Amino acid sequence: MPELNFTKSQDGLLPAIAQDAASGEVLMLAYINEESWQKTLKTGKAHYWSRSRNKLWLKGESSGHVQLVKEILVDCDQDTVVFKVEQLGGAACHKGYASCFFRRVKGDDLEIIAEPVFDPDKVYG
Repeated sequence: MPELNFTKSQDGLLPAIAQDAASGEVLMLAYINEESWQKTLKTGKAHYWSRSRNKLWLKGESSGHVQLVKEILVDCDQDTVVFKVEQLGGAACHKGYASCFFRRVKGDDLEIIAEPVFDPDKVYG
């Protein structure tokens, strides 16, 4: 089983970039620990470590917008991964957008550059 270098981080968390396998669009950045790494490899579904909830998190467990992992890239230091995924439900962002990167810097402001895919109040209650 492929191993990552979880010792490079004080908290044992490594960055995991989720990228749409078909379009190449960057969907989100999250963190993985050894447990979420093993779950992802075993199930083929992206699992992360939720820093805000301090627990293992299957992406889409609340919304149904699961990420099916099609390919995994590992960087040269084995401390960062890219999950190339099929994003079910069309949205990776909990704010309802396809990508968490739905804003860009424009002068002193952030400009929204995408349309929401779903209403988070209806999905999360």
